[in-house]
Amino acid sequence: MDAIIIVLIILVVLVFIALIKTIQVIPQASAAIVERFGRYTRTLNAGLNIVVPFIDTVRNRVDLREQVVPFPPQPVITQDNLVVNIDTVIYYQVTDARAATYEVASYIQAIEQLTVTTLRNIIGGMDLERTLTSREEINAALRGVLDEATGKWGIRVNRVELKAIEPPTSIQDSMEKQMRADRDKRAAILQAEGVRQSQILTAEGEKQSAILRAEGESRSAALRAEGEAQAIRTVFESIHAGDPDQKLLSYQYLQMLPKIAEGDANKLWIVPSEIGDALKGLGGALDGFRPGGGDSGGKPQAPGTPATPGITKSPREQPPLDS
Repeated sequence: MDAIIIVLIILVVLVFIALIKTIQVIPQASAAIVERFGRYTRTLNAGLNIVVPFIDTVRNRVDLREQVVPFPPQPVITQDNLVVNIDTVIYYQVTDARAATYEVASYIQAIEQLTVTTLRNIIGGMDLERTLTSREEINAALRGVLDEATGKWGIRVNRVELKAIEPPTSIQDSMEKQMRADRDKRAAILQAEGVRQSQILTAEGEKQSAILRAEGESRSAALRAEGEAQAIRTVFESIHAGDPDQKLLSYQYLQMLPKIAEGDANKLWIVPSEIGDALKGLGGALDGFRPGGGDSGGKPQAPGTPATPGITKSPREQPPLDS
């Protein structure tokens, strides 16, 4: 009786194990390879799958999602014999689980080695400057070669990125010095352009200021001349309107003589010929105001004698009368 119970327990365990091996649940975005007696039979897709227990074997589970694999820096020699270290990042996806399992032993290692060799071929035809400035070109060329080579492995390379390109330390120092020199050069050029523009603007401003100042002076002179002309015209009209006689003109003429002789440096001045007529007119005017029409002594003056009593001239100060 005990033996029968033991056998039943063993059978139940075997049935349970068989059921477990029969039912295979594959997650989404995954695939599994089934082998029967060591030979590929089929590929299990996502979902519930039934296999023959103890005959079919699930050999490999493959992730069908896009994968990202960074590769360590690889030394690469450029066309101008400089060694640069390049870090790469590969974005790939398994499209055929059977090929990825049977066509290559380790597709990750194969992609890494293929990336290194292809990168050396591409960089070997470029100099350092072009290598540093042609990342898109390098990415496109590398992706084309990798996608073509990995197609038979059931791998699709979606994108290749150069994460870093590190030239030697000496080259980095030289590049920094060159960049600093270029910045200093551009700064000096910009400063010179600024000074030049400032001088041009200053010269233009001075030119405009001089033009405006000259125009102002010209207008001021014109207005001043017009004012003087108007004043002369007004005085002339006033004189003619007042109808002055010879006596008033003579008196005004004599009032201007002291102004002519003003100044310490005026040692010699010329008396105009009209001074005699002015003196005669002024003498006649004074005789008209005296009692009896004579001099202070009541005697009439001789004809031809100037009617200017009290006026004496020293030999030094009296200039000759210009007839």
